[in-house]
Amino acid sequence: MATASPARTADTEKITINLGFVDLGRIDLLVREGFYASRSDLIRTAIRAQLDRHDASVAPAIVRDDFVMGLRDLSRAELEALQAANQMLDLRVIGLARFARDIPPDLITATIRSIEVLGTIQADAGVKAALDACRTNKGTR
Repeated sequence: MATASPARTADTEKITINLGFVDLGRIDLLVREGFYASRSDLIRTAIRAQLDRHDASVAPAIVRDDFVMGLRDLSRAELEALQAANQMLDLRVIGLARFARDIPPDLITATIRSIEVLGTIQADAGVKAALDACRTNKGTR
């Protein structure tokens, strides 16, 4: 009997962009000529080049605003420890903020003072609603 494999979290997020026909045709030509494996490959490469180009300009903001870059996993145990210590978290992430499935929404409101995520939040619907309340009621930037 086969067992279900655990749910795997995607490490990318899909976005949609609109391009003109000529730009799209030029992209297809570059793919056809072997410069890129696919349209997505070209677009990812172009975006990374622009991000690298502006890296020195945004680096001071990352430090000034105390952002965590990359993945920030939050567990129930971490939030319960904050609650036991009567502490609140100001969470700032560039990338992915991922909340464990066993975190109840009331633990979010008890432990997160403010949240700013530039990227993606992965959490259950109840936790996302509690996080929205943290943004609205407690005034993040």
